[in-house]
Amino acid sequence: MVEKKLTLTGVDTVQLLGFNDGNLQVVEDRFDTRITVRGDHMTLRGLQMNVLKAEKIFKELIYVLNKNGNLTPTDVDTVIDLVSVNGSTPELPPDTSAEDAETAILYTKSGIVKARTPGQKLYVQEARKNDLVFAIGPAGTGKTYLAVAMAVAALKNRDVTKIILARPAVEAGESLGFLPGDFREKIDPYLRPLYDALDDMLSAEKLRSYLEKRIVEIVPLAYMRGRTLHNAFVILDEAQNASAIQMKMFLTRLGAHSRGIITGDITQIDLPQKTTSGLVQIQEVLKQIQGVSFVYLDRNDVVRHKLVRDIIDAYDRFQSNGQAKPEG
Repeated sequence: MVEKKLTLTGVDTVQLLGFNDGNLQVVEDRFDTRITVRGDHMTLRGLQMNVLKAEKIFKELIYVLNKNGNLTPTDVDTVIDLVSVNGSTPELPPDTSAEDAETAILYTKSGIVKARTPGQKLYVQEARKNDLVFAIGPAGTGKTYLAVAMAVAALKNRDVTKIILARPAVEAGESLGFLPGDFREKIDPYLRPLYDALDDMLSAEKLRSYLEKRIVEIVPLAYMRGRTLHNAFVILDEAQNASAIQMKMFLTRLGAHSRGIITGDITQIDLPQKTTSGLVQIQEVLKQIQGVSFVYLDRNDVVRHKLVRDIIDAYDRFQSNGQAKPEG
């Protein structure tokens, strides 16, 4: 007898297991395997060959579910038949490993979102242990993308009932009034990176539904004032451009059963010269508070084009030689 564990973080377990756990029971009966689910962990027990096949089936079903947004009885039957006969299906990407299944943050239509560097792994670990996490580091280190993935996973797991994504629109400033179009048309370009991350993780139909029902909200930071957010996953992106007053306002919006991630790069502050960045100040204000964690990412956590790491190093050398900080 062997035992295997499968992580279900970011998976719609209701659809995966089926009505009244029907899919689970089919796999149990077909492969004489005992399967239990506790929270976001599945445990499979039985003969090694049967357990490995059952594990493979659920990995395949997870992939199909997140790729298509739903599971049909035909999907389930097809996966079971193919694994029974061939040991695999053509659906699962060839680079999907056992480690992927255990460390995945979210299964999406385009693949698995997971922490790839030591710094990113620490970031995800701290976010799972603490209600409030600050991720500070240069562009390209996955701060925002991983935060959005963790928020979507929490929503799918029903740990929260809504996601709030906020961003200061400092680049726009008072010039918003001079831009053409209505408010949404004016502000959307400054919130576009958050939409892009969600586009990668949710089907167009699901995202549109979430936005219409306000299950997912993407708003300028200024529009958080006066709200109290319960059962929510709240993200503040580009937080280096929040003033100290705005940072306090944002953090005090958190209500019962809510979690927050604040991301930013303190080398790219676009605030007026005499305005204190809330992200810089908060590192001193909250450094002794239990339940709050600060994670610092660096060039070793860059996961964009290989040149990005060299660009960051070049700017660091430039600035350390006493040159003025470049704008933007």
